Amino acid sequence: MEVITTIIDFILHIDKHLVDIVNTYQAWTYLILFLIIFAETGLVVTPFLPGDSLLFAAGAIVAKPDTDLNIVLLCGLLILAAVLGDLVNYHVGKYIGPVAFSGKYRLLKKEYLEKTQRFYLKHGGKTIIYARFVPIVRTFAPFVAGVGTMSYSKFASFNIIGGCLWVAAFLFLGYYVGGRPIIKDNFTYVIFAIILLSLLPPLFEMIRGKSGQKKVDKPD
Repeated sequence: MEVITTIIDFILHIDKHLVDIVNTYQAWTYLILFLIIFAETGLVVTPFLPGDSLLFAAGAIVAKPDTDLNIVLLCGLLILAAVLGDLVNYHVGKYIGPVAFSGKYRLLKKEYLEKTQRFYLKHGGKTIIYARFVPIVRTFAPFVAGVGTMSYSKFASFNIIGGCLWVAAFLFLGYYVGGRPIIKDNFTYVIFAIILLSLLPPLFEMIRGKSGQKKVDKPD
């Protein structure tokens, strides 16, 4: 319970925690942020780590005059972390996924995998790009892609495009608007808004899917 409380506090007050990290570790901040983004995208067991909010907050902090971090260097390193994270996740899914979805684990039902695979077949590789902007989903999307039928070459190209768009969008958004008084004074609410907006698309998709299922199940 204490760990969960610590994680929630870190996410909601991520600007203050990042300032402490920058002041304490200085240039080592590059490595710390690299590892967080890599773990959030590359390890199936850590989908709770901050992604969108971390990038936004990092951009806002780098924009401060008293910060020595370079936004271009940070952007390049975090794109690399995101791309490598998805790459590792894909290969983990490829090699252990069939065992994980063999039916031995109640939470990892084979029908869930088959449903996701059908989604990939319908929407194609751009699913990997979309998933980048949805918390938790972006952690599992490359894993499922590895388990499924998506070829590595197809996955790799969408992985790079998605990683570049995701990191650059949130990092530079924080860099250019994060320092404005209205954002700084309400940073916790901004983080809430980022998380909420990121979760809206899958929620709408879920509601629409249930609505469609009810229509199918409804007798004439």
